[in-house]
Amino acid sequence: MAHTANTRRVRTEADDKPLGMHFDKVPLSTKLVVIIFVLLFAGTGSITFAIRQMVSGYLLDRMDSQLTGQAQLVYNNVSKLNQQNPATTLGVTSYFIQIRDSNNQIATLTDANGNVVGDANFPPQLKYNIVSSPLLPASGSMSGVALSTPFTTPAYVELPDSLRNVSKDKLTNEQREVINSASAAWRVVALPWVDEAKGTHGVVYIGLSLGDMTSTVQTITEYCLMVGAAIVVLGACLGSLVVNHTLKPLKRIEKTAAKIAAGDLSQRVPSMPENTEVGSLSASLNAMLYRIEYSFHEQEATTEKMKRFVSDASHELRTPLAAIHGYAELYKMQRDYPGALERADEAIGHIEKSSTRMTVLVEDLLSLARLDEGRGIDLTQQVNLSSIVSDATEDLHALDPERGVSVGRVAMTTVLPDGAPESARRTPCLAFVAGELPDVRLTGDASRLRQVVTNIIGNVHRYTPADSPVQVAVGTLTASITPDTLGKMPSTDASLARFIEAVQVAQGTQSGYDYAVVQVIDHGPGVPADKRSQVFERFYTADPSRAREKGGTGLGLSIAQSVTKAHKGLICATETPGGGLTFTIVLPLGTVSEPPADRTQPMKTKKSGWSRGRKNAAKAAPAANAADAAGLSGKAGAPAGGSAADGPTPPAA
Repeated sequence: MAHTANTRRVRTEADDKPLGMHFDKVPLSTKLVVIIFVLLFAGTGSITFAIRQMVSGYLLDRMDSQLTGQAQLVYNNVSKLNQQNPATTLGVTSYFIQIRDSNNQIATLTDANGNVVGDANFPPQLKYNIVSSPLLPASGSMSGVALSTPFTTPAYVELPDSLRNVSKDKLTNEQREVINSASAAWRVVALPWVDEAKGTHGVVYIGLSLGDMTSTVQTITEYCLMVGAAIVVLGACLGSLVVNHTLKPLKRIEKTAAKIAAGDLSQRVPSMPENTEVGSLSASLNAMLYRIEYSFHEQEATTEKMKRFVSDASHELRTPLAAIHGYAELYKMQRDYPGALERADEAIGHIEKSSTRMTVLVEDLLSLARLDEGRGIDLTQQVNLSSIVSDATEDLHALDPERGVSVGRVAMTTVLPDGAPESARRTPCLAFVAGELPDVRLTGDASRLRQVVTNIIGNVHRYTPADSPVQVAVGTLTASITPDTLGKMPSTDASLARFIEAVQVAQGTQSGYDYAVVQVIDHGPGVPADKRSQVFERFYTADPSRAREKGGTGLGLSIAQSVTKAHKGLICATETPGGGLTFTIVLPLGTVSEPPADRTQPMKTKKSGWSRGRKNAAKAAPAANAADAAGLSGKAGAPAGGSAADGPTPPAA
């Protein structure tokens, strides 16, 4: 027992935490509802108290005014009050009147003959003969009462014999109400009086019960309390509903976040009006989730590409290494047999061929790695693009003397869809105009651009028949699309169509960015549409065995794409009308064209460093300009390589 008495409560770590830390664990909805409840409770309580005070003060002021008015009436009839009851003289029944003489003694009443009939003390008569009087100073004393100043004093209640010995439980409701009303305090004012006829003076006390006022104030208070309680309860309920409804999106956000944490990055927060806090949060979260999902998929795609790249590179490197190893083993096995020298020369030739292929492959891989890192390229050189294209066409002609190689320029034209009537709307496209190569110069890396054109020409040599014709064209066009946007576009037909639309916009506004366009058009077997987007993937070859026979590594077009992207350009492969494959390369010249009306006005320089003004870095040959003036047109499906006589549509450049 002693041990129990001396046992002390062990303090825990939670006991040492301040109240605020415990409050932080309460859910936000509960906090808001509690705050609303407390505010409503405090507000209604304050309003109730204010109303009670205002009503009480107002009624008390009215009562004081009534007492002052009655006091004037008593003062005017004080001589009569000494002789008879005020109920007869003044007609008052609810007022208390007490008259005292100059010695503060309660005065006496006399009749007409001068006989004393009683004291000058006139309490109001209540029901059931209950008498209620204010508690005044004893007869003969003022006890500090100030004249002409109303004051409040308790009531002195006298019950009749019939009610004095009756318990409260046996009283009727009406009797209880009368007794409670009689027990209310009194408001009393003391005034001096003078009877000039008799030469007497004294003090008269006039009082009015506060029972009615107290009852009125109590009723109003109870009404305010009931209304306030209803407002608090209703406000708390409505606040709870509004808070829960408002925070419901946060619950959905919480569930969405849980699903995202579980690995489902496709989940999104339900949209709400962004002018609300939750709506703004939802929009920000959705934007973040889109970026996270995009980055995650990009990372997955990059990882997958890396895995495939490593696998393909290993496979491609294994083939020449296996050949080298095989021929070395073969030579070892046959070196002691007759004719070993001839077989050694043959083995060394095969080893040299495999090592050469492996060297080319490693160099291509190194170029791609450097381009991915942004190294190995110089974009500040002045490049004669026409000279690079001319050298590439001469190389193709030397490799395939029987192949027909035509050169010319690139221009805009419009064609009719297959089977469409002449009145149908024409579709804009790029056209080949035979003639001399225009002089096109730009800023970039000359060796890398030469590698791009050489790789494309090499593909034409390896994968098209030696007698199939090839058209190579160079030109300049003005488009409304920025180089930054162009460089981020994928190598697809849709991207080329978007560029052509931008050229049309620039034709209408006569302003835009100047671009060099190179097209290599072959009429070989082409590439199926479902595989055309894969030609720029690393190690992609339509026929791997044929590629090895031709010496291809599957990296040439990937390098061409990386170099073009480094120049903020676009490269894509489309189907040649009539069969074949057309490679289109778009490279920014570094100039911006302005409408003629703006040439005299200075323009601001863009942040990217591109200068304003009509700067034509590409100067077309006279024959090409004449063809431009004449215009181009044609029908879809017609082979590329038309002339200026094919139609009247004016070109863009």
